[in-house]
Amino acid sequence: MNRLQRIAGHVNSGMAGQELYLGAQPTAAICSPEKSEDDVVICCAVRTPLCKARGAFKETAPELLLATVFKEVVTRTKVNPKDIGDIQIGNVLQPGASGLTSRMGQFIAELPYDIPLSTVNRQCSSSLQATANIAAFIKAGVIDVGLAGGVENMSMFPMMATIDITKLSAKILDYENAEACLLPMGLTSENVAAAYGIPREVQDAMAADSHKKALEAQKNGWFKEEIAPVTVETKNKDGTVKTQVVDMDSGPRAGVSREGLAKLKPAFKAGGSTTAGNSSQVTDGAAMILLARRSAAEKLGLPILARFRSFACVGVDPKLMGIGPAFAIPPALEKAGLKVEDVDIYEINEAFASQATMSIDHLKIPMEKVNPKGGAIALGHPLGATGARQIATLLPELKRQNKKLGVTSMCLGSGMGAASVIELE
Repeated sequence: MNRLQRIAGHVNSGMAGQELYLGAQPTAAICSPEKSEDDVVICCAVRTPLCKARGAFKETAPELLLATVFKEVVTRTKVNPKDIGDIQIGNVLQPGASGLTSRMGQFIAELPYDIPLSTVNRQCSSSLQATANIAAFIKAGVIDVGLAGGVENMSMFPMMATIDITKLSAKILDYENAEACLLPMGLTSENVAAAYGIPREVQDAMAADSHKKALEAQKNGWFKEEIAPVTVETKNKDGTVKTQVVDMDSGPRAGVSREGLAKLKPAFKAGGSTTAGNSSQVTDGAAMILLARRSAAEKLGLPILARFRSFACVGVDPKLMGIGPAFAIPPALEKAGLKVEDVDIYEINEAFASQATMSIDHLKIPMEKVNPKGGAIALGHPLGATGARQIATLLPELKRQNKKLGVTSMCLGSGMGAASVIELE
């Protein structure tokens, strides 16, 4: 009982004066600065609408969400499924990282069984990691064309159901970092806010701006290009079935203001600054990306939208989990031969306003370059799908703004950060 109480009773303590070890080595570049027939290119990037948990997708199984984006990629690109060499899907909350149901989603989309599929769980970067893995396979010559994506139905598979603390070794309590992996994400947000002096007002300002930008993007139709509508069936109380087409994100809310957000109580710690209003929404959704070697894409007549320039993943202190983007973005940029100021748009996941603010401030990124269509506070954060979702959101916005270079990044549970650099064609 004492062990369980200790695990459940984590508090923010002992942050002052601690030094961070942030020396993880970045991965190699995927593409050189100059265009080449060996470039790894993105041929398509699409996503479902993002819907609040227990909302429109509450009865839509993950395999059905995946099937929608599988089909959309084939429809948009006219790729011959026989040319697809591999599939990787990111997922966090399902058993086995959705290995079985993702394969089912492939078949529901009528993709042939001879395309192999695997799944990956690297926490909130799972579908970005899947994208990087497929890119690496292409770079290494293992395949010429591949699919990468992610899915999460947090209505059906909630976060609290993923771990049974009664089955953990008591020895984790003897190792500070191992024990810190059990910290609720909200408490790591409080730690970041305390360690880096990020006040409640700044966090609420980011949250209000996230909704404002997302609503503007919806009003102007800036999400339409990236979204694949989903036909869903829900049961009414009388047992009848209702069919509807979902084609818009449900998270952005009108009327969200700094003044209104200031009235919300702290969600994770008495006297804290992290609230339901300045944290990412619990969300259902899926996303998919088709990648290929440039020479193969040209031979097969596939569209070429962008180059996947580089990827990096680093480890950080698990007690400060959210700072991951601040330390993943620099090595990703370094491998691409770029500097912070060279990038036109940053898609930085707003897991919490505290950590997103820290990352932006640490790298001195101008706010006008960050999440121009809103971030996860407004749109939601379907864990396993977010990495691919960010790419699907980034590409049309680069085109709309007539810009070239984009970065996607997020923090990862247990203390990591991941980032990619993408260049529009």
